[in-house]
Amino acid sequence: MSKYISYIRGKHNAIFRAFIFSITVILIIWSFPKQGKFKYEFQLGKQWLNEDLVAPFDFPILKSKDEIREEENKIKSSSKIYAKVDSTIVESKLTEAKAEINKKWKSESVYDKSKTIDFLTASLANIYKTGIIEISDDLENKKADDEIGLVKGNQTYDQTLGNLFTLQTAYNYLRDTLKVSGGLIDKGLLASICENYIAHNVFYDEELTDKFIEESLKEISSTRDLMKNGSRIISKGEIVDKNKYQVLESLKNEFLAQYASKTNYGWINAGFAILVSVCISLLFTFLLLFRKDILDDNVKVTFMLFIVTLNIMMVSLSIKIDILNIYILPFCILPVIMRVFYDTRTALFTHLMSCLIIGFIVPNPFEFMMLEFTAGIVSIFSIISMRNRSQLFISVGLIFIALSLCYFGIHVIQEGKPEEIDYTYFGWFGVSAMITLFSYPLIYIFEKIFGFVSEVSLLELADTNSPLLRELALKAPGTFQHSLQVANLAEDAVRQIGGSTLLVRTGALYHDIGKIDAPVYFIENQSGNINPHNELSADESAHIIIDHVMKGIERAKKYNLPDQIIDFIRTHHGTLTVQYFYRNFIIQHPDEKIDISMFQYPGPIPFSKETAVLMMADSVEAASRSLKKYDAETISALVDKIINHQIEENQFSNSDITFKDINIIKKMFKKKLLNIYHLRIEYPS
Repeated sequence: MSKYISYIRGKHNAIFRAFIFSITVILIIWSFPKQGKFKYEFQLGKQWLNEDLVAPFDFPILKSKDEIREEENKIKSSSKIYAKVDSTIVESKLTEAKAEINKKWKSESVYDKSKTIDFLTASLANIYKTGIIEISDDLENKKADDEIGLVKGNQTYDQTLGNLFTLQTAYNYLRDTLKVSGGLIDKGLLASICENYIAHNVFYDEELTDKFIEESLKEISSTRDLMKNGSRIISKGEIVDKNKYQVLESLKNEFLAQYASKTNYGWINAGFAILVSVCISLLFTFLLLFRKDILDDNVKVTFMLFIVTLNIMMVSLSIKIDILNIYILPFCILPVIMRVFYDTRTALFTHLMSCLIIGFIVPNPFEFMMLEFTAGIVSIFSIISMRNRSQLFISVGLIFIALSLCYFGIHVIQEGKPEEIDYTYFGWFGVSAMITLFSYPLIYIFEKIFGFVSEVSLLELADTNSPLLRELALKAPGTFQHSLQVANLAEDAVRQIGGSTLLVRTGALYHDIGKIDAPVYFIENQSGNINPHNELSADESAHIIIDHVMKGIERAKKYNLPDQIIDFIRTHHGTLTVQYFYRNFIIQHPDEKIDISMFQYPGPIPFSKETAVLMMADSVEAASRSLKKYDAETISALVDKIINHQIEENQFSNSDITFKDINIIKKMFKKKLLNIYHLRIEYPS
């Protein structure tokens, strides 16, 4: 049992990677739509490159979206409209009219009051019986012979729109009727008041009209024909025109409906498992061959698979809920985030694997791969670094342009002319590109969750007005100036050999913050001839000097600096010895056995290009201040001596740095130091 446990402990990294691999595959397969995959791929306007295809069974030919949309528009434009008749208006208007006639009737009038009232009420009743319709925006484009359904109480009857009165035609009708009326009617009185009692009593009923339109739309058939078993669908070499495309789509839908049953789920999932496993295995193989540092870091591997899984699950969910369009999704967030936290090649390969897996479930996988992989490449290349926020906005614009150009090119080939292109896709591309901006807050969130450091955070840390660097400048100004010089040297060196210039610069600015607690014990902060080490023994002085590493780590943790920056503090002296005090101690105690660990930094030694370069830059810059003569010969000898000593002490054995890199760094240091300490011409007095 203990042997088994010991074996597991020895292989825990491999076991963890196998576990996270399995979890990733399971989650991706679980999120996939549970249906089979039609074995033929086809595109509108392309040649059919497979063998002749005949119908394997009877299946209905579905109408295209355009056909259904055309039928819907026809129903909406020709559908009968409905209006409600308000009976209460008639009664109120007739009552008001009688009251006004009684009020204005003169007793000496020669006209018959009763006949006048009867004439007006009969005329108004006739008009209101026909109906006075209110003309709304929905009725503006209707023709006079269009039918309208009138709803009065529980009864519905049809009428042509032209037979109904408007306010103007009702008034004209009443006026004309009044002209031909008998002699005992007071026409003058009626002419003055009749207009006041003409009002709308028929009103357009939008709710009822929409209800009937909806019922008509539901009756639209989704099929237009039937393809018989054995009928030829398409021959090899034929162009997939709109008609054949619709027949093939119908066959595909029927196939998925018939064969993607529960009895096939096991085999479908097995097929998906094989394909997804192959893609994830290729990603692991890439890391093993080209980025083993990522593969050895469980957090980085977990984050990479987490982002890929999240991206794929986003697509699967959108397909299940039938989102507006697949291209509205921000696929380019993945390559942007991977580029920020890793490198260009890793981001590119991860995006490729993600697109391949998504291609299993999206329609038109070739078109999808062409669009999204191109956009991903553009997004990666447009974010060389995240030092400027404007770069993300530039990237958004380039993503939109890349998607639009590829889509336009593909569909011009398919449709044969730009007029047939669905231009709403450009809107989806714009939305997708804009959502990519959400990667900015995501970068911050992932930094906090997974302990990463992005270039955005490094830029904030490298600001010399940050609290910790301001404290260093105030309490240890000499150390602060030394750190600035080291940062410049290290940044230029890393730029020459390849690496993160911003990371090494930020690490260099903070590498000596441990000197804040006792600045006067470090020569760059001493003024005059006062040196507190003169009052101490060699081993006490060595302890104070060495202790600035541990104090720096403690202070960095107090200020919540990232581990990547703390690594520079830990390693900038490696396991070297404090040579000056070590030799003094030997002179002072010639007969005593010396414990060299008293004069040795605790380490660890540098483990990356950036930390190795910082060690070289730190030692070279500090030693260069002690030179009595500054010329090419003395500076060259100093640089060679210091870096060769570090090599002899095996300080770079854990770093991915080569002798070629070291020679390049030496040359660069010599050139920079000559520029820093160049002699000025003495001007005449």
